Amino acid sequence: MNDQILPMLPPDIDVETKAVLRQLAKANRALAELKGYAESIPNKHILINAIMINEAKDSSAIENIITTHDELFKAMSSNSEVKPNAKEVINYRTALWRGYDLVKTQDILTINNVMEIQAIIEKNRAGIRKLPGTVLRNEISGETVYTPPVGETLIRDLLSNLEKYINEDIHDIDPLIKLAIIHYQFEAIHPFYDGNGRTGRIINVLYLVLKKLLDSPILYLSRYIIRNKSAYYRLLQDVRTSNNWAEWIVYILKGIEETAEETLRLAKLINTEVDIMCTEIKVKLPKIYSKELVELLFYEFYTKTIYIEKGLSVTRKTAVSYLTSLEKEGFLISERIGQERIYQNKRLYDLVKYHQ
Repeated sequence: MNDQILPMLPPDIDVETKAVLRQLAKANRALAELKGYAESIPNKHILINAIMINEAKDSSAIENIITTHDELFKAMSSNSEVKPNAKEVINYRTALWRGYDLVKTQDILTINNVMEIQAIIEKNRAGIRKLPGTVLRNEISGETVYTPPVGETLIRDLLSNLEKYINEDIHDIDPLIKLAIIHYQFEAIHPFYDGNGRTGRIINVLYLVLKKLLDSPILYLSRYIIRNKSAYYRLLQDVRTSNNWAEWIVYILKGIEETAEETLRLAKLINTEVDIMCTEIKVKLPKIYSKELVELLFYEFYTKTIYIEKGLSVTRKTAVSYLTSLEKEGFLISERIGQERIYQNKRLYDLVKYHQ
């Protein structure tokens, strides 16, 4: 357990070690390649939606909120009864979109924005911690490993300092190094009763968008953290107890590099699949083919008659005819969920589900 006072930012040591700068170059290179490719995709929402649902699932899994792609598919496509964990993951995705919209329209990331994001995740307005008693425990032993700052005034002072650090570039530190520092500080402040981990991981991608390192919210570290979970918690603790920033920053930079490379691979797979389906529908169903139709089929894992009606400005009868023909030719599979028939793009679903 460590009861030391959490220092304000910036850190009081030189964080730009040789190891940090070496890894920084690799992370920036991988991120720039992802950004360049993503900008070349005609309908960016296809990629954003596909990647975002995996992030919502993985980030929630870190907090032991476990669901499956099948449960998520049902939760996304229907208003009928859904499992609580799937609903939580959908809330996370909603919070991500809201955060992205706020950053794009305001060109700033404020603590009020962060509070709004957390409120969407948790579906409550409890806000900043006011009561003492919050501690972080070792999952296995139950031992208290860290006691976050106590008292609303102190927490708000720390958050105000963090907000300034996020939005003002007066320390001449590369944004990716700053991202690692921001992520540590937010998790150390632990400002909310619940949802701190998920909110902190949303802040990561919003910061990349804010600093124009990405145009779209398509890079998330949750899967990397799951794969390297023990190192994540150990290195967080090392900063608290030993001021060991360098190893923590290298860990995050490696995560950015690996995740950017994985996301680029998935983006290329999705883009290729869109092109393949375009070609196949053109051959098998030339009368209904349009690029707009194919993009609608990839917008989510699923589509509904009303989406085709509105997206293509056709009658309901025509939309039903299109979907029936597409299912008959094997492009979609359908099932009735609640009162609706839902058509799943199995190719996209499998790409996202099995991409590791």
